[in-house]
Amino acid sequence: MSEREDRLNGQSEPREDFAEAPASDGGDLPEPAEPAEVRPEEVARLREEVERYRQEAERNWQQFLHAAADLENYKKLAARRQEEAVARVRRAMLHLVLGVLDNLERAIQYGEQAQDNQAVEGILEGLRMTHRSVLEQLSLLGVRPMEAAGARFDPARHEAVDQVPAEEAGVEPGTVVDVVQQGYLVGEEVLRPARVRVAQ
Repeated sequence: MSEREDRLNGQSEPREDFAEAPASDGGDLPEPAEPAEVRPEEVARLREEVERYRQEAERNWQQFLHAAADLENYKKLAARRQEEAVARVRRAMLHLVLGVLDNLERAIQYGEQAQDNQAVEGILEGLRMTHRSVLEQLSLLGVRPMEAAGARFDPARHEAVDQVPAEEAGVEPGTVVDVVQQGYLVGEEVLRPARVRVAQ
C-alpha cells in the first residue's frame, strides 16, 4: 500500500514537519500602561485656562452681537435718510410746478377781467388747457387742491393773510371766507398751506 493510500485510510502517521506548535503561554504580550498621574496643580491650571477661553469667547460673541445690531441700525438710518432726501427733492420740484400753476391762474384771471375779452379768448383757452394739463399731471403724483373756502380755519392747513368782520361776511368767526392762494395736499400731507382770509 502506498503512503497516499495510508493517509486516506487514516493509518498514516503525521509527518514531523507538520507537527503541532507548542501552545503560547502569553508571556510575549505587552502589559497595559498604567494611567499617568495628573497633579492637582495641573488640573487647576487647566480649569483656569478653560474658564479664560470661555470668557474670551463670550466677550467675542457679545462684540459680534453689538456689531450686528450697529450694522442693522445703520442700514435703517441710511434707508430713512435716503427716503427723506427723495421726499425733500420731490416736494421742492412740486413747489416749482405749483409756482408755474399760480402764474397760469393769474394769467387766466387777468385775461378774464380784460375789457376786450374776445381778443384774448384764444390765449385764455390755451392757458386753461395748460392749467388743466398741469393739474392732471400733479394728480398722477398724488397732489390735489385743498378745499378751504367755508371751512373752519386750521393753522395746520391754512395761513391767514387777512381778516374780515364775521358779521360782514355772514359767517361764524373762525371761518375761511376767501382763498387768496390755493393750497395743495400730497396724499394726506399738506404740500402747501392755503393763504386765506378769515372771519373775525
